[in-house]
Amino acid sequence: MSEEDAVVTGSALLVLDLMNDLVHPDGKKAGEGYHRAIAERGVLDRAATAVERARAAGVPVVYVVIGFEPGYADWPVASPLFRARTDDDKPTLGTWGTTVHDRVAPLPGEPVVVKRRVSPFHGTHLDLLLRGLGVDTVLLTGVATELVVLSAAREAHDRDYRVRVLADATATGDPDVHEWALRIIARTAEVTTVDDALSPAAAR
Repeated sequence: MSEEDAVVTGSALLVLDLMNDLVHPDGKKAGEGYHRAIAERGVLDRAATAVERARAAGVPVVYVVIGFEPGYADWPVASPLFRARTDDDKPTLGTWGTTVHDRVAPLPGEPVVVKRRVSPFHGTHLDLLLRGLGVDTVLLTGVATELVVLSAAREAHDRDYRVRVLADATATGDPDVHEWALRIIARTAEVTTVDDALSPAAAR
């Protein structure tokens, strides 16, 4: 088995919060810079390439979205991050806003994990799902770099996964924050690219 094959074996690609409210120009959070950064850096195209190559190589693709049930009983009211003026500003499950963007949409049978906080592991079955798939390495793509990507990288590290962050398939609204987040992530994870982590050869 080559080193490249060894990297793919036991891996899963996590697609983090690439949902309409955050990355579509008509999304609720489009004005916070996510859509602009994603468009300027081609992040959706790179994430779509990662998804296509993962599927071709037999690497499981796992989606994570943030959303809340109508009524918002599980909304973190004390959080300075989750500020919302009205319920209309909140990501509501079952709506267009919490649906994965069409460019990277899941196929039937691909798991979609719903989270209620920043970390994709907090209060979810993500760890159980990955263990059941025999995963020991997670490849991360999504938004925002300093929030869900950083949180996923740190917590996956502490759960003894190997972590590889696909930097060219991640983004946030502020390019400086993006770069600083990647520098912090590099303390506990490998910061790489789609081509290096999932080369066209690995997908054949």
